[in-house]
Amino acid sequence: MPASYPRIPYGWADFKAIRLENRLYVDKTRFVHALEEERYVFLIRPRRFGKSCWVSLLDNYYERNRADAFEAVFGGTDLGRQPTENCHRYVVLRFNFSAFDNTLETLRERFETYCHLIVRHALERNRDLFPEKQVERILSLPSIDAKLSELFLYAGDHGIPLYVLIDEYDNFANTVLAYHGTEAYQSFAHGGGFYRNFFATLKDGAGQSDGGLERMFITGVSPITMDDVTSGFNIGKNISLHPKFNDMLGFTEEEVRNLLEMYRDYGVFNQDVEAALAVMREWYNGYRFAKSAQGDLYNTDMVLYFLDESMPNRSMPDELIDTNVRIDYGKLRHLLTVNRQLNGNFDLLRHIIGEQTAESNIQLSFPLDRLDRRENFLSLLHYFGLLSIRDVSYGVPRLGIPNQTVKRLMYGYLRDAYDDVGVFSVDVYTFSRLMRQMAYEGAWQPVLDFLREALAEQTGIRDYIDGEKVVHGFVAAHFSMVDQFLLHSEYELNKGYADLYLEPFLAQYSDMRYGYVLELKYLKRSEALDESLVADKVQEAVLQLRSYLADPSLLRRYPSVQHLGLAMVFHGWELVAYEAVGDAEG
Repeated sequence: MPASYPRIPYGWADFKAIRLENRLYVDKTRFVHALEEERYVFLIRPRRFGKSCWVSLLDNYYERNRADAFEAVFGGTDLGRQPTENCHRYVVLRFNFSAFDNTLETLRERFETYCHLIVRHALERNRDLFPEKQVERILSLPSIDAKLSELFLYAGDHGIPLYVLIDEYDNFANTVLAYHGTEAYQSFAHGGGFYRNFFATLKDGAGQSDGGLERMFITGVSPITMDDVTSGFNIGKNISLHPKFNDMLGFTEEEVRNLLEMYRDYGVFNQDVEAALAVMREWYNGYRFAKSAQGDLYNTDMVLYFLDESMPNRSMPDELIDTNVRIDYGKLRHLLTVNRQLNGNFDLLRHIIGEQTAESNIQLSFPLDRLDRRENFLSLLHYFGLLSIRDVSYGVPRLGIPNQTVKRLMYGYLRDAYDDVGVFSVDVYTFSRLMRQMAYEGAWQPVLDFLREALAEQTGIRDYIDGEKVVHGFVAAHFSMVDQFLLHSEYELNKGYADLYLEPFLAQYSDMRYGYVLELKYLKRSEALDESLVADKVQEAVLQLRSYLADPSLLRRYPSVQHLGLAMVFHGWELVAYEAVGDAEG
């Protein structure tokens, strides 16, 4: 087995270490040339999309004291072959706010201490530019705002160019908001709050001439905090939706295919490349951040996770969803509930999952107190990576769920929200076991009986399950709990659209025997529960299912799988009738 193939830097964010230790690096350095066209830059991308590695790249490229390592770190890259005039020109102050927890009592003190250390380290690293007396003066000042102001003034007066890098700028702000609420968040992001003052100082530094704060790059997962602390990123350019930078982070399909083929040729990846790519496309692809971008992107972390788990010469990972890409539901709770009641954003999320799509312009900036506006909430889901641009209609983006990974996460958020406010919870262990038997043995009836009984027993559901699309989303959220099925909503079969298709995931579970097409019918709670009306609904669903099951693509794609149709009739929240279509009917 080759010893020289590039190892996977899964979880690594140190660009220098990746390069010096011959770890895999997909060259994105060409984007530095475009980035230099702007001085003060703000970029939003979802979690685990390569932001920290990019910040590390900028640090290694621009820091004046790293020039000796240029060839070792950047040799062979686009930037190594064609560096810019600003290469290793700056004193870099690199902040990373990912390590702060949500302990409010000491948050400001820890923030001041951390920032003091960053400033001190930058000064000590560049003692040839800052006399000892000036270093002592800067560090003796009582606050980070004062230290930075003095540093900017001195650098401006003496022609010392500074570059500020901020990674995870909104991490602790989001954590405080999630676990302590709006008032605690506003205490440092509004008015005279310490974080707002920090950004006001950066703005003042950027406004100085003759050096000082010459460049700045800030990254995070949401524009909300930036809007609150600066009233929008009005000190520079927000490039988050710019087509020129769409591919700067994340992998194109061509790049992913090249990786699979490269490791195959090294003799350490023995899966079929096209089959592996098909799985990765279903689970990891689908991100697009600019309206005019030509293609979708794969999540960086997910691709590296798959490769790391697959080599050398192993089968694809049992768990296709890397737990690191999950957004903790606790950090989303404040978006969906108010005083333990589901709010309008929850209804919108439920609608999106049911419809699988929503049309909205993506807002570059909005404050927290305007998150209840539909376009802002949809924009936030886009920045989180939960929605992505699918296409553009009449100039307005049509947003959709990018892949199976995100779909499962969003269905999980629905289940968590129902459970969080006491609306509905299910015995996950039992339900998952029954779903697996449904997949392998065709035992569909125990699953529907279990769901019907759970709905009947839990009265909290009655105020929330009302309407055909709501029922659709609720059922899908619970049928998505097992990995054996790929869940599709409004799936095209035989020139019609099935409500739900539980596609057998044979690439992972090759011995599966059953797939299911579901058609849901709904009767309003206000309608009388007439047996003939229910029978008519069942028959209507059965006829549709027979048409769907006659689609030749099912047999062509899955000759070893038996597909069954399940007709389900709901009366309000109650599952009042069901019937199977296929060889295992009844």
